Amino acid sequence: MAPLFDVLVSDVSLHAAVWENRADIHPLRPVMTASTSASKTGVIAPYGGTLVDLMVPEADRTAVKASATKTLECSDRNACDVELLTVGGFSPLRGFMHQEDYDAVVSGHRLASGQLFGLPIVMDTDREDVGVGDKLLLTYKGQDLAVLCVEDKWEPNKVAEAQGCYGTTSIEHPAVRMITMERKRFYLGGSVQGLELPQRVFPCKTPAEVRAGLPDGEDVVAFQCRNPIHRAHYELFTRALHAQNVSENAVVLVHPTCGPTQQDDIPGAVRFQTYERLAAEVNNDSIRWAYLPYAMHMAGPREALQHMIIRRNYGCTHFIIGRDMAGCKSSLSGDDFYGPYDAQNFAKECAPELTMETVPSLNLVYTEEEGYVTAEHAEARGLHVKKLSGTQFRKMLRGGEEIPEWFAFRSVVEVLRSA
Repeated sequence: MAPLFDVLVSDVSLHAAVWENRADIHPLRPVMTASTSASKTGVIAPYGGTLVDLMVPEADRTAVKASATKTLECSDRNACDVELLTVGGFSPLRGFMHQEDYDAVVSGHRLASGQLFGLPIVMDTDREDVGVGDKLLLTYKGQDLAVLCVEDKWEPNKVAEAQGCYGTTSIEHPAVRMITMERKRFYLGGSVQGLELPQRVFPCKTPAEVRAGLPDGEDVVAFQCRNPIHRAHYELFTRALHAQNVSENAVVLVHPTCGPTQQDDIPGAVRFQTYERLAAEVNNDSIRWAYLPYAMHMAGPREALQHMIIRRNYGCTHFIIGRDMAGCKSSLSGDDFYGPYDAQNFAKECAPELTMETVPSLNLVYTEEEGYVTAEHAEARGLHVKKLSGTQFRKMLRGGEEIPEWFAFRSVVEVLRSA
C-alpha cells in the first residue's frame, strides 16, 4: 500500500451538480428538469417493490446453522456481498445469482427477469467437492455469516465476464485482475439464510435502519465516495439540495463505501475517523451519514448502475454522479478505461426505469472573489482561482503547515496528520 499521504488527495478536482454556466445568472444556479419522483408520501419503494430481509429469526439460527453440511470461508468481497444480500441492499436478489441471471447481467446489465442490474453477485470456490444440493456455512474471520443452499454451480467464462462488465479484458483493470486472479474457478448460486452480519470498524446501518431516519415524502440525494471528504465535496452535495428537481426539505445521504476499494486508497479505519469527525464538525441537519459494506469494482458505467440500485434500496431518489465516476486508468499507459462522461450518460439512461434521477456534475474551483463556482463561470468572469495540488497538500501535511480551510476541513486534516 502506498504511504498515506500519497493516496488519492487529488480527488479534490471535484464536481458540482449540473449548474448553468451563463454569466448573467448566479454562478451556481441549478438548472434542472422537473422532478420525476412520483410519490411524495413515505420513502421511495425498494427496487422490485419489497425490501429483502434474509436474516433468520434468532430462535431458528441454531437449527439453520446445524443444517449446513460443509463450510466455506468468505473473502472480504464475499462478506460484503453476503451482508448486502442479507439486509436487502441488493434487492430484489434473494441469494447469489444462478447462471441464468449471471449470463444475463454479463451480456446486458439485466437479470433474466428483465430487471436492471449492474454487476454479477456470485459466490466463488475452487472446491470440486461442493455441488448442487449442498448447504454451506459461510464463515468470515471467526463469524458464521449465513448458510448458502447451493442451487447452481458452473465454471464461468471470465474473459466474457470481463469484456461484458468492465469493457476490457486487460488485467491492468483492477476488477479484471480481481476476477482472474482472486476469484476462484467455480461460481455458486443459491438462496441465502443470514445468521449474523460482519463486525466492522465502520458500523453499517441496514437499509431498513437508514430508511427509518429519512424524512417522509421528501427527496433523498445520495453521495457516494471512497475517500476523505474535502471542502469541494461538501459544496457539491450540499448545493445539490437546492437543485430545482429536488424537494424543498430534501436531505443528502453521505454513503461512503467501506469494503475493499483500490490498493492505494486510504485505509478504511482512517477514512471512518475522517467521516465521523467531519459529521460532528459540520453538524448539518440536512445530512444523513451511513456506511456501505460494498466492494468497489471501478467498473465505470456498470458500477454507476449498481450504486443507483443499492441507493434506491436505502431510500434515495437522486444520485450525484461525478465526472469519470468509478473510473480507473491503465497502469502502463495512464489512459482511462472509460470516457469522462460514460458513467453519467449510462446512469441517466437507466434512471427513469429505476424511478430515480441523476444529478450530474461539472468541475468546481475556488475563487478569491466568489468562493466555489464552476470552472466555466470563473473563466467567463475572469475570477482568480486558488489552487493547491496534491503534491503541495501532502508536503504541507507532512511538514505540519497550516492547510487552507477553503481546501480541507480542519477535523479531516487532524485525522490524516495523526494516522
